[in-house]
This record gives sequence, structure tokens and C-alpha cells, in this order.
Amino acid sequence: MLIAVRVDRVTLDAHTNRFVVILKDDVNNRWLPIVVGNTEAQAIALQLENVSPPRPLTHDLIKNLLESVEAKIARIVVNDLRENTYYALINLKLNGTNSEIDARPSDAIALALRMHAPIFVSEDVMDRASVNDKDSDVDVRDDVDAPPMNNLERLEVDMQRAINDERYEDAARLRDEIANLRKNEESR
Repeated sequence: MLIAVRVDRVTLDAHTNRFVVILKDDVNNRWLPIVVGNTEAQAIALQLENVSPPRPLTHDLIKNLLESVEAKIARIVVNDLRENTYYALINLKLNGTNSEIDARPSDAIALALRMHAPIFVSEDVMDRASVNDKDSDVDVRDDVDAPPMNNLERLEVDMQRAINDERYEDAARLRDEIANLRKNEESR
């Protein structure tokens, strides 16, 4: 199953000094952070802000080439996550034929925005790597009279702080630690 998402924003993770694209699933209130390169972050941000550079960027050139041969992008899908690397497919329609082209998610997203194509994430990737609003509803207060936290509570607070500070890569790492800890507790 595929989950429809939109590009919520491009942000700089201040902790790692890397750009992150946030894909938002509005139906289930989940977001998927994907680390992208500087050039791709700029290409996505410019398109989100409807800024046209004086000369075509690479993704503009690809769009122009596709349009010149009357090719359409039906959709892009972030379809896999292996060893902390996301993978995407571009579904291209040309002369009545559909083709799936392997792409980096950042390039696929930049192109989808330019071609007004829908963006999807596979349910498997979203289940494994997204953070949802209920994961981030942990109360982050420094109450000295509060009882000591267990490891799970501490990780949840740390994840909420990372989200609040827009350190999405750290939040994703902490989310994975929390999931592993819960899995280990359930197997006992």
C-alpha cells in the first residue's frame, strides 16, 4: 500500500548541519525525515517557494526535456530503506508506456514538485521510519520533584527535545532505539 505525502518543508538539522526534507502524511499525522544534499535541498526549497532561478537548474532541465518529448511523471514513490539509505522510483509515462526509474528520493521529490506529480511513500518505509504526532507528545519538563525516569521515558524525552530543536536525524535514531527497547520488553 502507498501513503500519499506532501513536502512539508526543507530544514537544516542544526545538530548535524545537514539538510532534511520533511514528508508529511496528513491522514495519519506522521512525518518522514529524509536527509538530502545541499544542492537538492536548494532545488526543493526554491520550488516550494515558487522562486525561478535565472537559468534552469538540473531538475528544471530534466522537466523541460520530459515536456519536450511529451513524457509525464505519474508519481514518485519512496519505496525502500536499506542501511539508512532511502530509495525512490519515478513512474514515467511516455507514448502509452509506463516505466519505473530508480532515483534518489531528493531528485525524485525535486522533479515531482516541478511536474506537479503526486508523492507517495510505501507503507513499509513509513511504518519503519516515520515519526507520528503521538510519538512526539511526551511532556518535556525539567521537574526536579518528578520520580526518576526509566530508560524508555528518558529516550522519549530526548526524542521530543530533538524534534523541538529540529534535529530530525537524532529524532529518527531515538525513535529506532525506542522501538527496539519496546520490542525487547514485549519479548520478555
